[in-house]
Amino acid sequence: MSAVRMPAVAGKFYPRHADELRKHISNYTAAQVSKRIAAIGCIAPHAGYVYSGHVAGAVYSRMDIPRRVIVLCPNHTGAGHPLAIMAHTAWQTPLGEVAADAELGAALLQRFPILHENSAAHRSEHAIEVQLPFLQMRHPDLSFIPIAVGTSDFEILQGLGNALADVISAQPDKVLVIASSDMNHYESDAVTRIKDHKAIARVLALDAGGLWKVVMNENISMCGFGPSVAMLTAASQLGAKEATLVKYATSGEISGDYERVVGYAGIVVA
Repeated sequence: MSAVRMPAVAGKFYPRHADELRKHISNYTAAQVSKRIAAIGCIAPHAGYVYSGHVAGAVYSRMDIPRRVIVLCPNHTGAGHPLAIMAHTAWQTPLGEVAADAELGAALLQRFPILHENSAAHRSEHAIEVQLPFLQMRHPDLSFIPIAVGTSDFEILQGLGNALADVISAQPDKVLVIASSDMNHYESDAVTRIKDHKAIARVLALDAGGLWKVVMNENISMCGFGPSVAMLTAASQLGAKEATLVKYATSGEISGDYERVVGYAGIVVA
């Protein structure tokens, strides 16, 4: 029997019961979309659903969701290897198991050997787990590869992006790359919006290097900028022509606290 990664934040970041979870996701994805985008990549937030579920839902509503997905996230816990992949482990959510895409995983490990098969980085990490129910609702036969990114080294992030593009371009079918990221953390709403839109501008320009520079130079605490740099690098190599800001919000709009907010951006790259 293959290993299964059990939920770490069910009942905390999102409902633990399947019926309630389906209802929440249905509400977050209720917007009618005339035509879905055949996206190459996206950025989606990963806070508790009460705060960022409406932004994530807007992103997933806007795209066609293929059967095969790669999800990159930051390593919030600091555990495990700084470039941690799980190529053979299914992930359990309240909606069922999401299978590992062993073929994709093996190809990535061969193409980019500084990736390591490592479960410790993923065991308590929430940033990929919260994406999966949205994806399962859109594609019940989903298979995926999770990668936790715990480095800010631009050359490594660029190398990861190039490896993703090389592996994806060799596949016979579509593979979507998701960067799981919140935006600026724990400053005022006004400051956060200014900082976030500097970062968003570089994403919309498909400028991976520019995103890395503005995050570093402007002290923007965008936790998933590393995954976003890798995703943008891959998307550009795979022929991306544009990025669209689907929705932006801050936690202050939900909590009423505008002194210490977290920003959330949903961006589709195609």
